[in-house]
Amino acid sequence: METILVVLALVCGALSVGFLAFGVAALRRKRLLGGAVGTLLALLSLSLAALFATIAVATQGYRALTREEVAAVVITRPTGPQRFEARFQFADGTESEFVLAGDELYVDAHILKWKPIANLIGLHTAYELDRVGGRYFELEHERDSTRTIFSLSRDKPMDMFTLRQRYGMFAPLLDAEYGSGTFVPAGEPSEFEVRVSTTGLLVRRVGLEGR
Repeated sequence: METILVVLALVCGALSVGFLAFGVAALRRKRLLGGAVGTLLALLSLSLAALFATIAVATQGYRALTREEVAAVVITRPTGPQRFEARFQFADGTESEFVLAGDELYVDAHILKWKPIANLIGLHTAYELDRVGGRYFELEHERDSTRTIFSLSRDKPMDMFTLRQRYGMFAPLLDAEYGSGTFVPAGEPSEFEVRVSTTGLLVRRVGLEGR
């Protein structure tokens, strides 16, 4: 997906240079209409190049989604009262481990659903796991006890999820953008699959450690 966008950005950038050269040449020959058309086409091509480049950067870390798939396998192990460790094995083969406080494992994600016109340039429903944290059963504990939350997303200069929320210019391309979160008890050693589909996120227990 990112490769296609980068290629499109480069092509549009090259076209903008070509159109600008055409416009300047036309103006030197005192052909005002040709100069105006060349300048407008150069600006349009440059705008498209900037748009494709922005989307390419802002969607880094997102994974294309065509069906329900396993985003991560998580192994939890209690370490004390309302304390547990969670080891994530992500779909790309990387691993991370977190020390969390609470009774439940909480995971959320950002999901982008692109419109058909965006599908033509290779943009399809995509997701990125966003955060992991501990969650308490009791509301009083949620208010007063230790809170733990960590990022699961990769650092990038821009995030498509945030850009869509702030700027309406992406509305013609993005059909919807939404967050999805889920949680499961973490009171015993367990193994879970964090699954994501076009309708949201879910966590499914697949086994108990040591059994």
